[in-house]
Amino acid sequence: MPRALTVADRPPAPGLAPDAGGRRLPRILHPVAWWIWALSLATAVSRTNNPLLLFLVLAVLGYVVTVRRTEAPWARGFKYYLYLALSVVTIRVFFRAVFATGVTPRDHFFFSLPHIPTPHWYAGIQLGGPVSLEALLSAATDGLRLACMLCCIGAANTLANPKRALRVLPGALYELGVAVTVSLSVAPQLVQSVQRVHRAKRLRAGRSKGLRALRGIVVPVLEDALERSLRLAAAMDSRGYGRAGSATRRSRRATGALMLLGMCGLCAGAYGLLDATAPRPLGLPTMGAGALLCFAGLRLGGRRVTRTAYRPDPWRSPEWAVAGCGVLSAVLLFAGAGFDAAELNPSIYPLSWPALPWVPAAAILLAGAAGFLAPPPAPPVRPAGPAQRTEEPQ
Repeated sequence: MPRALTVADRPPAPGLAPDAGGRRLPRILHPVAWWIWALSLATAVSRTNNPLLLFLVLAVLGYVVTVRRTEAPWARGFKYYLYLALSVVTIRVFFRAVFATGVTPRDHFFFSLPHIPTPHWYAGIQLGGPVSLEALLSAATDGLRLACMLCCIGAANTLANPKRALRVLPGALYELGVAVTVSLSVAPQLVQSVQRVHRAKRLRAGRSKGLRALRGIVVPVLEDALERSLRLAAAMDSRGYGRAGSATRRSRRATGALMLLGMCGLCAGAYGLLDATAPRPLGLPTMGAGALLCFAGLRLGGRRVTRTAYRPDPWRSPEWAVAGCGVLSAVLLFAGAGFDAAELNPSIYPLSWPALPWVPAAAILLAGAAGFLAPPPAPPVRPAGPAQRTEEPQ
């Protein structure tokens, strides 16, 4: 007799390897790999002011996000980061036009704003006046670089599961990570609540548009948010969130001192690396000492938090490949081998189309290899229904 089987469309476990045929099974990439890739690309962006390379970075981010994002609520927010990036460029150009610095004889006059006189104690800052094309292009390029950095962070938030990223945080940062994870998941959950209430009103033939429909949408959404908050608080309380553990006052003070000194060392080391005129010991040695102090503080603070992980995310060759291509891209741009460093930051004068250096462009395209080096995302889990029952012969 044939027997009925239920075929559920469920993704494989996160630790599954390729099957016998060599195909890569869908799984979620380790969130730390995506963050290393995105932060490395943002570091590479900080090295250049070439608009062609910056647009190439945006194209790489769009490609990787398109082919490797999941269907989760947080994976749909990359377009909002693009809107934010466009706003940053617009605000940067607007302020450069308002706080004009005048037009020199070698500049191309573009337009003029009404000049507002300023008091003597406000000397050095001019409101309004003539605006040059070179000033606007320089402001747009600076804003575009900051916009690319924001999009790199947005790509990491889109590709990396924030709840899985919380599981790999050090114990000392667990409480801070919980707060960040909850705050990041508020907006997607509110969007889901609004969509659910809107569909329910349409099914009941109620008013779904206009100001009169706002009351019927806001009240159920607020009620849903309150119930979700109560459930979250009960779940956190049942899991012992916020317990002090066995840490003494002396260990907490030592942890805070180590973390503070370590962060100061990291900031000073980053300044020393970015400033070519800074003393050499202020660069890499200071950053290394700060990293060691931070690591010691995290280890000391993590002793009071004991956590277990069910089915931890694996770190295999795809994770190494994705993180490695991002780090290699940043290293190539900072090394400056095979190209002129001036090509990364072309001058506005004379006004001309910037050149595209091939080595930095290839380094950025190398970061785009994460789109096919990472495994395909796991499909959403759907419960098995009657239509999914098949007959298997005896």
